[in-house]
Amino acid sequence: MQDAALRLKNLAEQLMGAPLPVRIRAWDGSEAGPPGAPVLVVRNRRALRHLLWKPGELGLARAWVAGDLDVDGDLYTVLDRMAEFIWERGEGARNLRQSLRDPAVRSAVRSLFALSAPFLPPAPPPEEMRGHGRLHLHTKGSDRKAISHHYDVGNDFYELVLGPSMVYSCAYWESPRSTLEDAQRDKLELVCAKLGLKPGMRLLDVGCGWGSMAIHAAREHGVSVVGVTLSQEQAVYARKRIAEEGLMDRVEIRVQDYRDVRDGPYDAISSIGMAEHVGSVRYLEYARNLHALLEPGGRLLNHQIARRPRADESAYSVDEFIDAYVFPGGELAPIGTTVGLLEDAGFEVRDVEAIREHYALTLRAWVGNLEARWAEGRRLTSPGRARVWRLYMAASALAFERNRIGVNQVLAVRTPPSGASGTPLRTRDWRA
Repeated sequence: MQDAALRLKNLAEQLMGAPLPVRIRAWDGSEAGPPGAPVLVVRNRRALRHLLWKPGELGLARAWVAGDLDVDGDLYTVLDRMAEFIWERGEGARNLRQSLRDPAVRSAVRSLFALSAPFLPPAPPPEEMRGHGRLHLHTKGSDRKAISHHYDVGNDFYELVLGPSMVYSCAYWESPRSTLEDAQRDKLELVCAKLGLKPGMRLLDVGCGWGSMAIHAAREHGVSVVGVTLSQEQAVYARKRIAEEGLMDRVEIRVQDYRDVRDGPYDAISSIGMAEHVGSVRYLEYARNLHALLEPGGRLLNHQIARRPRADESAYSVDEFIDAYVFPGGELAPIGTTVGLLEDAGFEVRDVEAIREHYALTLRAWVGNLEARWAEGRRLTSPGRARVWRLYMAASALAFERNRIGVNQVLAVRTPPSGASGTPLRTRDWRA
């Protein structure tokens, strides 16, 4: 009888119709696959049961988070090779149900059933968000629940991953040799410059995180800032930082939904890495709310991840792993859709800057931070949660590098009836 690794290799190639690009090491110690290739470790039969009960991305994610699947070697290489093997070959495992009409596929699946015995449904890892598929209505309650799932996992864990800047969005790199701290400072300064912040102005920071943008804007540009977040842990942390900086007279942090902000007008609004949580059903409402909160002539800087457009936009579905484990209820839209909705809300879009490669560098820096202190990271949150973050950040870095997703800074103005936008004649000369 064949050993487990060879059987798994042959079955995978039969199902996918292509040579396996990685080596497999199975629970019985056997190995099969290309010599010298990075190794996908199948620690036990439960990994197969995860895949058979939930074919595709979610089953793979559950096996990874539970520790039943692992990697021996470079994680980025394994992810890159497996993405092409599974997802880029006609959707592969995602369409397993449709493929079952093929006798060869049915035979392979029956063999997997036999190899995975006893065939009982494994429980999802505790890190999985229950009912995550129901969060896409984006009510205030569901958004609060989703944000808490992602952000309220321990400030100490985020300090380890993000570093001292505590900025959880794409940095702005002068070169790959820059430090993460310098790149995050430069990103905050770029946002302030695009917004044209000056002493005495009033800034609303939507989705303020741990307060880094609010602190930078108040300290470096003399503005008054209101930051809003739905995360209690973020708010506590941000308020402590603000007190230590001596900025309590200029910065207020609220646990508040952006839809409940009523104390406009503001001279400027920053929304950095928050709009991905808004959802397509609420995006026009989001844009209209921010437009209404601005003074005529006020600027919005909307920093947001985007996906590539589809020929059939109705076929878009949220990434199962991200939805269940990372950003429940999060949705990505093409940049053209975002710009169109901002314009529908009354904004004049003045500038769009694509900084996709910058996010890949940022994510690789975060993965490096986590891997360098892996045991501590597992202790600060949970082994499963640490595995979630390592996988999603590494996979996202590759997605940015391969142009599967991007990130853009959109500068928009509530242009007054006079037509005077107040932006520089030469758009990128932000300090003019």
